[in-house]
Amino acid sequence: MYRDPRLLQNIIDAIPLPVGVYVGDNLEITLANNAMIKTWGKGNDVLGKTYLSVVPEIEKQQILDEALGVLKSGTAFHAVAKKVDLVIDGIIKEHYFNYSFIPLFDQDGKVYGVLNTGADITDLQRAKEEVLKSNERLTIAIESSGIGSYEIDLETKKIKTSGNFNAICSIGSETTNDDLIAKLHPEDLQTREKAHKEAVISGKICYEARILNDDGSYRWTKINGKIIKDKDGLAKTIIGIVQDIHEHKEFQDELKKQVANRTNELTRSNSDLMHFASVVSHDLREPLRKIKIFNTLLRNDIEDNINDKSKKYLHKVSQSAQRMENIIEGILTYSTLDKTLQVIETINLNEVIEDIKIDLELIIKEKDAILVTCDLPQIQGAPILINQLFYNLIQNALKFSKADQPPRVVITSSTIVIDGQDCVQIKIKDNGIGIDPKFAEKIFTAFERLHSKNEYEGNGLGLALCRKIAERHHGKITAAGEKDNGAEFTITLPLKQKTETI
Repeated sequence: MYRDPRLLQNIIDAIPLPVGVYVGDNLEITLANNAMIKTWGKGNDVLGKTYLSVVPEIEKQQILDEALGVLKSGTAFHAVAKKVDLVIDGIIKEHYFNYSFIPLFDQDGKVYGVLNTGADITDLQRAKEEVLKSNERLTIAIESSGIGSYEIDLETKKIKTSGNFNAICSIGSETTNDDLIAKLHPEDLQTREKAHKEAVISGKICYEARILNDDGSYRWTKINGKIIKDKDGLAKTIIGIVQDIHEHKEFQDELKKQVANRTNELTRSNSDLMHFASVVSHDLREPLRKIKIFNTLLRNDIEDNINDKSKKYLHKVSQSAQRMENIIEGILTYSTLDKTLQVIETINLNEVIEDIKIDLELIIKEKDAILVTCDLPQIQGAPILINQLFYNLIQNALKFSKADQPPRVVITSSTIVIDGQDCVQIKIKDNGIGIDPKFAEKIFTAFERLHSKNEYEGNGLGLALCRKIAERHHGKITAAGEKDNGAEFTITLPLKQKTETI
C-alpha cells in the first residue's frame, strides 16, 4: 500500500495547537506543525535542528530538563499555566502555556523521542490575573471603607465573612446564619423577616437592624444583599454587605429632636404673633381711635382761640395717630397673611389695574400722574392678595415721585416659560426718586425704610408684603433702578396654579 510521506505532516499542520516531535538524546526536531513554528518565532527552517538550538531560552527555564527527563524515564510530564519567556524578533516576551512532553516508544518498548504539545493561554492567564487584581482592589476598597461583606450558602447555612463584618457584628470568624440572627435586636426580627420575604420576589435584601453587643448595648446597621439562583431558578447563595450606620442614626435622632424643638418654638412664636396681632387689632385700635377723636374735638373746640404753635402741635398729634394706624394695619396684614388659605380663582389683571386706578384716583389727580398700561393676561391666584400686590407697587411709584416732576408709571408684560411652566412677567417702571442698586434687595425686608418717615409716609411693610404675596403664588419679585433715575419692579407669576388653594 502506498503511503504519502506528507500525509502525517498535513495532519499535524491541520491541528491548531502547537505540536512537535523531538528524537534522540539531542532532541532533534523531526516534526513541527505551523502552530509550533509560529509559537517559537524563529522562522520556518527548524526541521533537523535540535530543540535547544532553535529555542535556547528554554535551558534556563528548566524546560529542556523536563523534556530530557521524559526521554530518559519514559514518564510523561504535564505543566499547567506555566510562565515561559520566548525570544521573538530579538525581544523577550512573556507567555503562559499548558504543555506536555509525552514519551514515544519503538516496537521494542524503548523511548526514542518526545511528543511536545501545548496550548498558549497567555490571554486567559492575564485575564485571570486582572480579575484577581480587581477582586483584590475591590476587597481593599471595601475593607478601607468600613463596609463588611458576607456570603451565605443557603444549603449548608454556612457563612463567609470579612474582618469588617465580624467587627461590626461583634462575632468571631467562625459563625453560622443562625448565630447572626441571634445577634439582632428582638424588635428588628420582624423587619428582617419582611425584607427576606420581599427578596423572594425582588431578589434583593435591604433593611436596617440593631446588632446587640455582649454588654447589652447595640449598634445600628444597614444590611444589603442579593440572592443568587442556579440555572433552575433555585436560591443557592446570598451575597451582601453590612454598614455601620449608628452615628448616622444618632445624628438623625438628634436632628429630629432639634426639628421638633424648633417646630415647637416656631409654633409658639406664631401663636405669640397671632396674639400680638389680636392685641394690635383690638387693644391698640380702641385707644388710638379715641386719641384721634378727642384730638379732633379739641382742635374744633379751641380752633378760634389757639395760636399757630398750638395748631402745629395738634397737627403733629393727628399725623402721628394716622401713622400709628397705618403701622397697625400693616402689622396685622403682614402677620396674618400666611394664616388663611385663599381659594384660587381666575383673575383678570386688566380689571385689577383699573380698580386700583379708581382707588388711587385722588393722588393721581393731585400729582397729575400718568399711568401707561398694556393688555395683561388672566392668571390664577387669590384676588384679594393679587390686588394688594399691585396696589402697593403702584402706590409706591406714585408716592416716591420727584417734587418737580409729575409721576409717570409704565406697566408692561410678557409671557415666559420657567421650568416648563408658562408665566407672566410684569414690569412696573416709574420716573421717581429711584433706588440705589445696593439696596435693591434690602427694601423687601420687613420694617426696612430707605427714607425717613418725615419725607415719605409708610410703615415699612408694603414691599415685604408684596414679596410674601408673590412667593405664596409660587412667583417672585425683584427691584432695580438708579438713584434719582426711577425704579423698576419685576413681578413673575405662573399663569396657572397647581393647587386649588394657596
